[in-house]
Amino acid sequence: MEQHTADLAGALADRGHRIHVLGHRAYREKFPANIGFHPLPVHLGRRNLWLQLALRRCLRRLSPDILHAQGNKAAQLAGKTGKLAGMRVGTVHGIKSSHKAFTHLDRVITVSPQIFRALQHPHKHLIYNGVDVTRRPQNPEAGPALQTGITNVIAVGRLESVKGFDVLIRAWSRLGALTGSCHLTIFGEGRERQPLEDLIRQSGQEQQVTLPGFCKNLAPAYEQAQLTVISSEREGFPYVLVESLLYGCPVVSTPVSGPRDILPATAISKGHSDQDLADLLSRALADLNALHEAEKPAMAFAREKLTLEAMVAQTETLYLEAMASKSGS
Repeated sequence: MEQHTADLAGALADRGHRIHVLGHRAYREKFPANIGFHPLPVHLGRRNLWLQLALRRCLRRLSPDILHAQGNKAAQLAGKTGKLAGMRVGTVHGIKSSHKAFTHLDRVITVSPQIFRALQHPHKHLIYNGVDVTRRPQNPEAGPALQTGITNVIAVGRLESVKGFDVLIRAWSRLGALTGSCHLTIFGEGRERQPLEDLIRQSGQEQQVTLPGFCKNLAPAYEQAQLTVISSEREGFPYVLVESLLYGCPVVSTPVSGPRDILPATAISKGHSDQDLADLLSRALADLNALHEAEKPAMAFAREKLTLEAMVAQTETLYLEAMASKSGS
């Protein structure tokens, strides 16, 4: 969600719009100088009166045409701001038990068809997450070098339980002789690092599974890998899916929102168990050429619909139409 906000804000500013971001001061460095950044105590609870007051004071100063809330907490806060913004828009980034926080917003964006179907709102719109793989960092790090002479499988994400990397590691151990010619690399950092390292050691996979940590420039990994795996318990529309497809690397996944919407059925596991994931990996690794061929339509879809340019253009159109409808009402 943070990456989505940074990409969207930067691209809209490049299009000539005056963009302000309201967020925790720790995120200031994510936004360039042409974006106004306003620190708010968003670490406080969504019902905290001081946070609500700080938000309202900031909105009175800015008097924005559009207030765009990213995620559930921001949507709930935005819903209490009355007429301090011309239009209130929200983006739902994941499936929740309730989307009531978005009820009072004028327009709602969903990032996947599954979320779109689950959301009850009279003005909902589907706009996929988009990625610009042509844009490289100004001072790029070299990026990871994967092992040569073997099949490289990668996974990317925060090392948190929701990403299911423990299930992936157990599934990998079930592949038996296959892992002799394959290597699994899981990029990311998080609270689950130590438990995952323990699991790798206990299962005797120190030579088959690597946890290199967070890497900002993953382009070389996608370009070198033969397969990306998503093992999450739940997702909105994962960036790793978009990035992998745009780099031409096939993806297999658990049945979560995003992959389930655009990948062929052969690329989706039956369930979330380690055996389900092991069965999927075994089939995929047995014939990677067939998997790549089956995912060509998804890769073409990514090039057309899942770019940053497409996401920003659709969001800009939604803003303009929403403002026009209000001025005409």
